[in-house]
Amino acid sequence: MNNQKTTALLLFLLFGILGFSQDHEENYITFNDRKNVVHGVYLGLSTYFGEIDDKDTYIGGLKVAYVANRQFEVGFMANVLYSEQDVFNPRNRSNDDIVAIYGGLHLEPILFGKSKVSLSFPVLIGGGGVGYVNHDAIVQEEDVDLTEDDIDAVFILEPGMNVLFNISRYVQLEAGVRYRFSSEIELADSPLDRINGFSGGIGVKLGVFNMGRNRYKKKLD
Repeated sequence: MNNQKTTALLLFLLFGILGFSQDHEENYITFNDRKNVVHGVYLGLSTYFGEIDDKDTYIGGLKVAYVANRQFEVGFMANVLYSEQDVFNPRNRSNDDIVAIYGGLHLEPILFGKSKVSLSFPVLIGGGGVGYVNHDAIVQEEDVDLTEDDIDAVFILEPGMNVLFNISRYVQLEAGVRYRFSSEIELADSPLDRINGFSGGIGVKLGVFNMGRNRYKKKLD
């Protein structure tokens, strides 16, 4: 009789514990934060090669951007452009190259952002300055005296297309092409009136592209 009572008591306690556990589980929901909106920030460096008026052109870029849900980037980008124009300048009787420094708003919609390889369409909207400099003086690290005739303001619109390689949560590589549209420039003795041109290159982004955390249970209110 005592054994039967003990067995019944144990079964009662067991079912009670199971019932409490089941009620307790109903107060929680299982989910994964990374399926929700995630945020990211990064610092990017890039190098591009192209042409202006069939002359070799080199571009180095720096950008800082915020990434929303691996679908859209917004930030600031700055570029330094150097083009081997070798234009004769009668004022100082030298052959000059062109240099431009410009920057502005960086926007970049992203397709397939959660995949290892994704596609994006960056665009730079901004402006800066453009001018001619003496190539030999730069190579020899001599002082370059610039006048108002040597520099002009320029507006830039630069759309492109990139292939993005998501190496890790902290590193992303990019390779792509872009085309630079510029406003008209007025430089003394210059055969160029714009610095339009295609360019292609690569870049690296270092930062945190997914700040979300994995949580597998969340208590309901």
